[in-house]
Amino acid sequence: MNFEFSEEQLMIQQAARDYAQRELIKDVIERDNHAIFPTQHVKALAELGFMGMMVSPDYDGGGMDAISYVLAVEELSKVDASASVIVSVNNSLVCYGLEKYGNEAQKQKYLRPLASGNKIGAFLLSEPEAGSDATSQRTTAEDKGDYYLVNGTKNWITNANSASTYILIAQTNPSKKHKGITALIVEKDSPGITLGPHEDKMGMRSSDTHSVMFNDVKVPKVNRIGEEGFGFTFAMKVLEGGRIGIASQAVGLASGALERATAYAKERKAFGTVIANHQAIAFKLADMAVKVENARNLCLKAAWLKDQGKPYGIASAMAKVYAADIAMEVTTEAVQIHGGYGYVKEYHVERLMREAKLTQIYEGTSEVQKIIISRDLIK
Repeated sequence: MNFEFSEEQLMIQQAARDYAQRELIKDVIERDNHAIFPTQHVKALAELGFMGMMVSPDYDGGGMDAISYVLAVEELSKVDASASVIVSVNNSLVCYGLEKYGNEAQKQKYLRPLASGNKIGAFLLSEPEAGSDATSQRTTAEDKGDYYLVNGTKNWITNANSASTYILIAQTNPSKKHKGITALIVEKDSPGITLGPHEDKMGMRSSDTHSVMFNDVKVPKVNRIGEEGFGFTFAMKVLEGGRIGIASQAVGLASGALERATAYAKERKAFGTVIANHQAIAFKLADMAVKVENARNLCLKAAWLKDQGKPYGIASAMAKVYAADIAMEVTTEAVQIHGGYGYVKEYHVERLMREAKLTQIYEGTSEVQKIIISRDLIK
């Protein structure tokens, strides 16, 4: 197995690192404090080609591989996971689903502006009573001939206000349960769509998160992705790739915390020497480094399998559950190494810890990942 990155992959990684360390860092604390959406940064990331990285150039995408995507998301997440989740959702949940399962007309109308970053997308699956249990969809799309009439509420939607294109998962035939779920493309400015207030979150605060309410919203049937009843399968397939993105984000949070903790330990003095010379701290750093590297390798393996056209669902579940747990462990240790300074915003690690928690929750909780992995083992 070749563990070396190609020249192109290294260039993409460097471009993401340079932008994160030079630009995202400037206002990340202010945006976190005031829950400000990073509009200008999203435009800049689009210009760098990061909003549709794996989409074919035929649809204005970057034509990059999944490993390049993983490397870029990690670098962005070291500094600002709120920005990286915008990139992740647009790439993994929206663009991938449209390119893989949409028809040509849908790709031309919706995928092209999303892949170029001229527009942003959102993925609408979770509901007030359908989080981990995605089969219990209560949002309905009633067949009205040449259109569907949509009613219901979606929760915890990333990019809800900033997006112009929604990928909606709704129930079209409740008697068929999950086999009656359908995927639809919905334009955000459609009459009947209203948003709840911006969620006041613990972390990822400059990410745009709202509930979305549908009241007799008309969606043309030409906006259906695949056949009626394909929606649940569509959502599960899309989430397999989404988990690679969140695993990459978790690795970035952990590696960013490790870098900051290491730098601090080499500067901070206690008992006559820098604290990195104390075994209690040195061994913490060593343990953190091993865990980050393990998480990164799981993530890269899942991306490699995807690039090779091999099944990657279990690998992505393993990468996400492990990387998310490691992100929490490593960011918490980074705060501990910083001592009192780790508890204030100026040193960044307290924010990284707050952001790490969400990686254990969204795009499938850690418990859901274990269900997926264990079911595969048992069968």
